[in-house]
Amino acid sequence: MIMKEIKKRFARTLRKQQTRAEKIVWELIRDRKLMGLKFRRQHVVEGFVLDFYCHELRLGIEVDGSVHLKQKDYDELRQEVIESEGVRIVRIKNKDIIGDAKKAVLRKIEKLIDKSARPSPFGRGTQKRKLSPIKKSG
Repeated sequence: MIMKEIKKRFARTLRKQQTRAEKIVWELIRDRKLMGLKFRRQHVVEGFVLDFYCHELRLGIEVDGSVHLKQKDYDELRQEVIESEGVRIVRIKNKDIIGDAKKAVLRKIEKLIDKSARPSPFGRGTQKRKLSPIKKSG
């Protein structure tokens, strides 16, 4: 229980210290701007902190900066543990976000979401999510 509280505090700290790329992604997906889906920032799953998480789709988004080049083995193990809990992860490189490719990043996320089947509310099989247009920020 103590470790869970420590991870929650760590996640809060990370929310206050977002990288430039994380801030950009957050502005693009917050307040249900992306396909009407709710995302959380710095969400703890299996003791690991995901940059962004959509509970409805059990989807994590990881924004990878240069530090991830040095910790590939750790990232692979971390992703394996998280995915073993049924959470899919999409990884996006900082350089793809900070450049002029923001729309491409959104399309990549949308494509993954579109392919993702979600459980039926009645527990019978799966259904495709109807896509709603992206809300444009003012």
